[in-house]
Amino acid sequence: MSSPPDSPPRAGLDPSDPYARTAQTFPVLDDAMAERVASFGTIETVEDGTFIFERGQRSVDFFLILSGEIEIIDHSGETDSIVHSHRANQFTGELDLFNDRKILVSGRAIGDTRVVRIKRPDFRRMIAAEPDIGEIIMRAFILRRVALMKHAQGGVTLVGPAHLSNMVRLETFLTRNGYPHRTIDTESDADAAGFLACFNLTEADLPVVIAEGAPLRNPTNAALADALGLTVQIDCNRVHHLAVIGAGPSGLAAAVYAASEGLETVVVEAVAPGGQAGTSSKIENYLGFPTGISGQALAGRAQVQAQKFGAQLAISRAVAELDCSERPFRLRLEDGQQLCAEAIVVATGARYRKLDLPDYARFEGNGIHYAATAMEASLCADTHVVVVGGGNSAGQAAIFLSRTVAHVHILVRGEGLASTMSRYLIERIEAADKITLHPFTEISELHGDAQLREVTWTDRRSGATHRQAVGALFVMIGAEPNTHWLDGCLELDEKGFVLTDRNSRLFETSRPGIFAVGDVRSGSIKRVASGVGEGSVVVSAIHKYLAEIGAVE
Repeated sequence: MSSPPDSPPRAGLDPSDPYARTAQTFPVLDDAMAERVASFGTIETVEDGTFIFERGQRSVDFFLILSGEIEIIDHSGETDSIVHSHRANQFTGELDLFNDRKILVSGRAIGDTRVVRIKRPDFRRMIAAEPDIGEIIMRAFILRRVALMKHAQGGVTLVGPAHLSNMVRLETFLTRNGYPHRTIDTESDADAAGFLACFNLTEADLPVVIAEGAPLRNPTNAALADALGLTVQIDCNRVHHLAVIGAGPSGLAAAVYAASEGLETVVVEAVAPGGQAGTSSKIENYLGFPTGISGQALAGRAQVQAQKFGAQLAISRAVAELDCSERPFRLRLEDGQQLCAEAIVVATGARYRKLDLPDYARFEGNGIHYAATAMEASLCADTHVVVVGGGNSAGQAAIFLSRTVAHVHILVRGEGLASTMSRYLIERIEAADKITLHPFTEISELHGDAQLREVTWTDRRSGATHRQAVGALFVMIGAEPNTHWLDGCLELDEKGFVLTDRNSRLFETSRPGIFAVGDVRSGSIKRVASGVGEGSVVVSAIHKYLAEIGAVE
């Protein structure tokens, strides 16, 4: 897979593949830029065969190659392979240089090689001080991670039946956290039997994640995150200026603006960046993206942006308890870690509402889904699917799914979509031959074995029923606030959403120093753009609070 830096795009690749965009993915800096970069580090000579960093290490340095060659090695396959060979005026690294996660690949010198080593703090200083170079590096890092994901390099192998709920859970976790992986479907992959035999696995062990040559049998999300080095240790003796709880659009916006303005910021997220918006297949009415953008892509960019400014991101760690009795506030995480902060932004959003039906829990993840992404679409291709709900997320899901399924049935309890869905989505649904709207209709029964196979729906006016074979059921009927962990610290409305503007500062809750933004806030507009707006605006109020208590000047 190795190619020289000035080579044409690799033959046979999709033009959208980052490896086909060599000039952006593996750019060559001009001599003037290379000289500016070198001023932030020290020159070293590396002997042939020396590893300058190795897979699994944390907080590795940034390297600019002056002469010689550094080859990037993928150890995740049966044999090592070369991802790319960096040569003069090229640089190493990808997105993990902006965080403390374990890196995915190794770098080894070929021949005697001269490099500029730039330590982590100096790397951050360079990115801020040299914006034109920072832009080139940032674009390259993003493209490199996309390429690793696309080609399953530097990652893990996920093995199990594609429709198994825990299989779906693990693949969703890996995908949403941007971790490269390949999937072996034991129901259809010819290599599956040999793979199971190699690791002495049985059907009862599935799903399994093969990481560093060892099987992890049906790990929890937290255990998987720990094993892959996605989690970071939080110093409970360090008091942060701000802790943002939740990494949806509002939380990420707060983190970006707070960190960019010099506040020591930590973001705690239970699953993956993006919140519910991160599961949206395409957001078409978000300002600045006329062709639309997936929720995951938007969240991924925001996450990188926050880390670029120095925000720390702790994923797969939900907050279990908030001690608001004294300042600084103390948060206890589910794994027992504690963190302290002078101010808190509650941005925990909401969890999906469920249908009240027999066997519903049995089919969750086994045919019942709450998001329509490429992964879910692949599981129900060429089948009939049902989308329950009349909001924008339901409309976006129906349109996205209609590209690959046989037919989409939208079920709503009311007379139509006009009062709950944006007009552009309604027009698109009305024009789609493969989408049918069923008003005054609700699901009444679920049928299947280990997998959901059929649903029965009922016309609420006539009582007539219809039984339909389906590949999946998508439930998009709103959400309930994630406020159970607040434990009486804050005033909530009758539905459990956080009341804000209780004091003189915008978005402040009933407890000075604790703010709430996004879907978890009472009276908020449930839109990505409004969540981002609230997250950005709240930072000015946080600054005022921190100045009043003497935490910042």
